[in-house]
Amino acid sequence: MPPKTTTTTTTHILTKTLSRLLPSRIRSFTSISDSTHFSNPQSGHSFCSKTLKFSAKMGFLDLGRQVHATVTKLGFCNVLSLQNQMLDFYLKCSSYSDADTLIDEMPVRNLVTWNTIICGLVDCGSSCGCSIPWKSFYFFRGMLVDGVELDAITVNGLFRACLGLNDIEIGGQVHCFVVKLGFELDCFVSSALVDLYGKCGRINHARRVFDYVLCRDVVLWNVMVACYALHSLAEEAFGVFNLMRTENLVGDGFTFSSLLNACGTMGSCELGRQIHGVIIKLSFDSDVMVATGLVDMYAKTDSIDDARKGFDVMAVRNVVSWNTMIVGYGQHGHGKEAMKLFQEMRQGKFVPDELSVASILSSCGTESAICEIMQVHAYVVKYGLCDFLSIANALTNAYSKCGTIAYALQCFQSVSEPDVVTWTSLIGAYASHGSPKDCIDIFEKMISSGVRPDRISFLAVLSACSHGGFVNEGLHHFSLMTTDYQIRPDLEHYTCLIDLLGRAGLLDEAFNVLTSMPIEHGSDALAAFIGACKIHGDVKLARWASEKLFAMEPKKLANYTVMSNIHASKGDWLDVARLQKLKRNKCNLRTPGCSWVEL
Repeated sequence: MPPKTTTTTTTHILTKTLSRLLPSRIRSFTSISDSTHFSNPQSGHSFCSKTLKFSAKMGFLDLGRQVHATVTKLGFCNVLSLQNQMLDFYLKCSSYSDADTLIDEMPVRNLVTWNTIICGLVDCGSSCGCSIPWKSFYFFRGMLVDGVELDAITVNGLFRACLGLNDIEIGGQVHCFVVKLGFELDCFVSSALVDLYGKCGRINHARRVFDYVLCRDVVLWNVMVACYALHSLAEEAFGVFNLMRTENLVGDGFTFSSLLNACGTMGSCELGRQIHGVIIKLSFDSDVMVATGLVDMYAKTDSIDDARKGFDVMAVRNVVSWNTMIVGYGQHGHGKEAMKLFQEMRQGKFVPDELSVASILSSCGTESAICEIMQVHAYVVKYGLCDFLSIANALTNAYSKCGTIAYALQCFQSVSEPDVVTWTSLIGAYASHGSPKDCIDIFEKMISSGVRPDRISFLAVLSACSHGGFVNEGLHHFSLMTTDYQIRPDLEHYTCLIDLLGRAGLLDEAFNVLTSMPIEHGSDALAAFIGACKIHGDVKLARWASEKLFAMEPKKLANYTVMSNIHASKGDWLDVARLQKLKRNKCNLRTPGCSWVEL
């Protein structure tokens, strides 16, 4: 019997380990029949490396740990390439404590080590939606302390970490830092920086970075187009696309998906059809991402029939395609068609995911759809989808919209750790059922539970206070939003505040809010103020607001009708006649004719 060497021992240990841990259908991937597979220690390293890659890809944490133990036992633990791979394995399996322990124990750490931990934490944070990317900056500091120079991968990872944290301030600091170091912003790094600035609302900063890069690749062009599309700046998005064409770049599926998204956001079906023609001309219509974008664009531009035609002619569909069509039906109030499509999806080879279920629930949120909601709820319970927060939130919302507040409360109570969306769904449910006191109580419970409210939460509670006549509570929560939570009120919040004060008869206070708000008042705010003036009979203030509303929406009949009714209630018939004439002129209405027969 020949003496055992390191390679034969490696073979024996790993063979035993893998045969015990791997399912029979994949054992052949790592099975070793004899020691001839290892002629030198490098073969052992290669085998461990491949096994770690396989374990990371499949998420086999136990297998990877066994390999780690084997590597340590055989004295391979100081091989830096294997240590870096083990670090990558632990991060991809979300075993952060093991990753922390490993990197602390590593005697030598090179650029690959630091890039692996920084980028790995960013990827893990983006997939689970948590604040793990913060740790990337901790390890970046360690990298600088070790004297390791950063590269493009490091900077790209740091920018993506800022995006994952939605922290533009730190992103700006990192940008200044790398510029100060004299680091060149190539396409790879600039794409991440443009994406960060664009998604955080600094669209001008994004464009400056984009313009600074002289030699741009398709990815950078796509990111810039997507940034404009995200902020509903369709004209600018198409301007970038036209500039891209002048540089003899056709674009790819992502380019046209972003352009279609811009068309859908601005509601321009005509422009979308032109892009559709370009897509057909360039043979991108067979791309599933582009075809799904076409369905989404037509659905958003009120062309639901064209959206369905586009869906039906798709050569290849994925779950996103089905979800897009279901959501499109839901947005147009076609709950029955959405439910039918959901059933077709189940009968095919596609398994509905949490987004599919949440989409169909949002489509069925009407009083007549209680049976459909219960059917979907049964499907959720049967297939164990109850733990998804998005589904619990959608169920709460759907039951509240169809009038069954008790079921909505049950869905809320079934969630072990409700988030801000869950709480807001319940607040909205009680608000729509005329229970403002319950809304305020639920809002206070949300805060006491440690969940931070957002702008939508405050909008829901302000609306409840407005309809319930709770002036002091409404003012308190409006102040709470700005002082304690640093949430800048938008037009909807100010509209609720004006409505709250106006309903309570505090017209002067409502007028002061309307004229002093830091953003331009919209038609909803003016309409709310006019409605309050009608309730309390203040013709003077109503006339002031109506003149502004007529200038803003000159062709909307309802605006003239409301003001005409205010004058009629005071017996001001001359003003009523004046408004009727103005309405006919502005809205191109014909004077009704009359005829009679003399007997």
